[in-house]
Amino acid sequence: MKKNRQVNLIEGPILRSLVTLAMPIMASSFLNTVYSITDMAWIGMLGSKVVAGVGVGGMYVWLSQGFASLARMGGQVLTAQSLGRGKRDEAKEYAKASLQLVVLFGIVFAMICIINTRGLVGLFHLGDIETVDSAVSYMRITCGLILFSYLSVVLTGIYTAQGDSKTPLWANFLGLVINMIMDPVLILGIGPFPRLEVIGAAAATVTAQFIVMMVLVIGCISRSDNILTGMRFFRMSEGKYYKGVFRIGTPTALQGTVYCMISMVLTRMGAAFGPAAVAVQRVGGQVEAVSWNTADGFAAAINAFAAQNYGAGQMERVRKGYRISFWTLVIWGGLITAVFILLPEPLSRIFFHEKEAIKVSVNYLRILGVGEAFMCIELMTVGALSGLGRTKLCSIISILLTSLRIPLAVVLCSTALALDGIWWALTLSSMAKGIVFTLAFYRVTKYESKLSY
Repeated sequence: MKKNRQVNLIEGPILRSLVTLAMPIMASSFLNTVYSITDMAWIGMLGSKVVAGVGVGGMYVWLSQGFASLARMGGQVLTAQSLGRGKRDEAKEYAKASLQLVVLFGIVFAMICIINTRGLVGLFHLGDIETVDSAVSYMRITCGLILFSYLSVVLTGIYTAQGDSKTPLWANFLGLVINMIMDPVLILGIGPFPRLEVIGAAAATVTAQFIVMMVLVIGCISRSDNILTGMRFFRMSEGKYYKGVFRIGTPTALQGTVYCMISMVLTRMGAAFGPAAVAVQRVGGQVEAVSWNTADGFAAAINAFAAQNYGAGQMERVRKGYRISFWTLVIWGGLITAVFILLPEPLSRIFFHEKEAIKVSVNYLRILGVGEAFMCIELMTVGALSGLGRTKLCSIISILLTSLRIPLAVVLCSTALALDGIWWALTLSSMAKGIVFTLAFYRVTKYESKLSY
């Protein structure tokens, strides 16, 4: 008899339920961080211009994640809420609708990127042929085969909605191992393999994503307790299920897309200070993912926890789960702050070998380090509020406060801070969002608690 990997989120001790679900997600997020850092460490050996090119190509991968997040958030929240109400057949239909939508999104986005790769890269006005060529090569492969990543994201959300975070962990672990082996082999050309450089990095990434996707698909087929088992994928569901996924997921997708577009504007501003600034923004974001991915992973856990308990009408349990998550991430964010402020140069030297790039990276890490705990709280609270179905509120708050980064960066860059003004714009806005989202959560749950009486 196979062991049931699903965690009961609506009964039993809150701390145990939440931690049991959260730990594999956090471990999976950590693996994704290592996955990204591994890529950057090997690519960094090719020089800052190549790193900058991969960073620009990766921007479009990031931009496209809005489509995946629409399907994931809509599918995960509505699947979890349906399970909390005891409506398993309804949960299966929401899960299927989200998968069908993400396949459509992946195919359409891939076609757009393949047809107009150079035009999209040209929007950054990089001004260096090596950087442009690196961006084009990386983007054609990673965006052209984005469907593997899309399906992995949505399948992970559906697993999490059911209380199973262990299967995605094992899938990501296998993907990490594949990526770590293939990166040096394909990038540098070890043994009989040719030196493919940027193309090798992209190929290793896409192959690892395919492996992750296949492990998750096999898990659906082989386990009778998974709601996707026996699903007729090519059979359309009723329109209300697609509408539901769009209703919950669209604000999240819009939020993520606007966030990425703002980052692209800031990247273009940074490009005025040279390729090193673009490279640092790309690599610095990967290093920061140590806290970002961990918080995002915990957000996925509290999202499923809040959704199931909201569906079951247990708002006080939601509030208690949030408090536990809050203090866990305050401590984690504080530790990351200490590392970034005290050890920025050793971290920078892992990825950069040019003196100027190391100097820029040290300033980036020290400034971004100030707001790490606030950023962790922001991401976790977005997960909790989204689990309650308040994705529109999350989108409004996030878009308004994140948009302030552009005028703030313009003002600060015109002072003696220069490039550091962009980094301070990121930090100050993250601090503001952490505070506002926390206040919003307690306001919403207080209102929902009154409705339940």
